[in-house]
Amino acid sequence: MKKLSLVLATYNEEKNIAACLESAKDLADEMIVVDGSSTDKTVEIARSHGAKVIVTDNPPIFHINKQKALDAARNEWVLQLDADERVSERLAKEIEKVISLSDIELETYQESLPNKDLFLRHQHLLEKRDGKIGTSKGPYNAFFIPRLNFFLGRYLRYGGVYPDGVIRLVRRGKAKFPCRDVHEQIEVEGRVGWLARDLIHMADPTFRRYRQRNSRYTDLMARQYREEHLKKNFINTMKYMLLYPIGWFGLTYIRHKGFLDSWQGLAFSAYSSLRFPISYVKYLRGN
Repeated sequence: MKKLSLVLATYNEEKNIAACLESAKDLADEMIVVDGSSTDKTVEIARSHGAKVIVTDNPPIFHINKQKALDAARNEWVLQLDADERVSERLAKEIEKVISLSDIELETYQESLPNKDLFLRHQHLLEKRDGKIGTSKGPYNAFFIPRLNFFLGRYLRYGGVYPDGVIRLVRRGKAKFPCRDVHEQIEVEGRVGWLARDLIHMADPTFRRYRQRNSRYTDLMARQYREEHLKKNFINTMKYMLLYPIGWFGLTYIRHKGFLDSWQGLAFSAYSSLRFPISYVKYLRGN
């Protein structure tokens, strides 16, 4: 079987790192953690689980450390995870299978994917936002993995949250992060396929965790507004304080049926829509 490297970038993830590494330890023969000088026990825990840890600084654009982790991998295939993600047994078996297939066998595998139409629609939406992902010809050098997000006690399946495809499995040297933008997509040299099994994302098991992640994310959004020299005028104030949050709530809760995810669907749509006014106010205040 072809060998696999597991790589992560971390900062203060002592509550997550052990479960993440444990979920994939039998899949990877190399585990690398690039840590942004955590002030908790992240480094100690990672090393105790057999990971090679590279300690560096903690840049505002976290993709910089993700790229360092990719660069440190030695194997042909690399699984890049976040610390709050978990590889299920079914996903692990699928990854083992996919990285052992020939290019011709991968073609057949992609054609027979369950939920193929759903996955491709999701990819089309990402490409409308980020531009073309990968190429239309050549070997498969990267794979999206559908991600199942855990939010306040429930796995969200509506509201536009699923399949939340993320490119996590890549061939070494064929994918890189531009490291320019908060929302950027990893760039792939070659075709990008899909896996069928879900990656478990323990994103927000508590509201406190959600607020912490949301605070970091809105800080990054405000920073991006500054770098883009977003105009501080009435029109943008109306957009970010009123139009964007209302539009997002309507899109996720009504059009994409977030109401089917019970009260968690309502909470997700409401709180995620607030990132627009929160980040804009931080930008105005110079935070």
